[in-house]
Amino acid sequence: MTDPVSTARARAEELKRAVLAFYERDMPAALKSKSARHQVLGKDDYVQWMRLLNDNGWAIGHWPKEHGGQAWSLLERFAFEDQLARLACPWVIPFGVKYVGPVIYSFGTEQQKARFLPGIRNTGEFWAQGYSEPGAGSDLASLRTEAIRDGDAFVVTGQKVWTTYAQWADWMFCLVKTAGAAQAQKAISFLLIDMRSPGVSVKAIPTMDGYHHVNEVWLDKVRVPVENLVGEEGAGWTYAKFLLKNERTAGAIIGTAWHALRRLKSLAAETGGAQARRVGELELRFMALEQAAYQAVEAMMRGTDHGAEASFIKLRGTELYQDIAEALIDVLGPAGIAYDKAALHAAGAPPLGPDDAGGIVKDHLYNRAATIFGGASEIQRNIVAKGVLGL
Repeated sequence: MTDPVSTARARAEELKRAVLAFYERDMPAALKSKSARHQVLGKDDYVQWMRLLNDNGWAIGHWPKEHGGQAWSLLERFAFEDQLARLACPWVIPFGVKYVGPVIYSFGTEQQKARFLPGIRNTGEFWAQGYSEPGAGSDLASLRTEAIRDGDAFVVTGQKVWTTYAQWADWMFCLVKTAGAAQAQKAISFLLIDMRSPGVSVKAIPTMDGYHHVNEVWLDKVRVPVENLVGEEGAGWTYAKFLLKNERTAGAIIGTAWHALRRLKSLAAETGGAQARRVGELELRFMALEQAAYQAVEAMMRGTDHGAEASFIKLRGTELYQDIAEALIDVLGPAGIAYDKAALHAAGAPPLGPDDAGGIVKDHLYNRAATIFGGASEIQRNIVAKGVLGL
């Protein structure tokens, strides 16, 4: 009998080779250059990228075949993101293809599937995630945004925060309170909100790198048709957990750390190897993380995991990346201080240092938040302690 994990390994390696061939032969030169230099990508860049992935069958490769996907295994998903990140490709925007899409095809009505899935597949509509609120980030059960039933609509009032790329979004999937159940989780529902609706306003939250990534979203008596409720009223907590569980792989974290480490090694060599010990220690940490991460994904496939593997990968991967990024800034020297935002948009080089110096500084500044977004490191440690140690 064929071992499913062995089969998945072979398919994952084949997928990595296909991604490399695409990158070398078919990826548009302008997009490749901007991404390799860590320049700022706009909405048009991301839409172009997601459609290129979709043209190759990769944007929704993890979806079931009946919905147009390739039914990738967890290992294939992990390897795909890993390879893209190692090649410094743009981020695979997750809100449509990874997050709300699987919720809709798993729990939505046939009308919702017909209405939304095609636009998610080809990025014809851009999505945002309305989860976090002031005082309800990691503790989503404390959210306060209310949706009160009024005839054929819910009237939604509240605030979402840290909403990535809401300024570009056509739609937002949103957790709201729809009932006063004794248990907070049983009062939460999952709504699809048209961002063009009256009462929706978006306010930028400037991040440390000086760019517009995240937002506040204000909802002031926004009328949302009842048919935009996914699944059952009050079952939103179940769908939220499914969304998070469905996104258990974190291959991009490993790939991003690998790419940054590779650049660190090349820059350190140019400066005479003064950082050799530091680079060596970071490389050893990466090698251990890489092995542990792939073993963890295989354990998930076999059902022998403890439920904390994804948290371990996220925790160790983001902390390692931040340490590598700090080392990169130190190796850049004066170029790690001079931060020219204009060079991150234009084709010209920054005023000091190598072509990618500005991008390295930008990534370092923005990804100070990597140990917060997607579940803070403190939360990940609690999950690991509970899953592995039984605490």
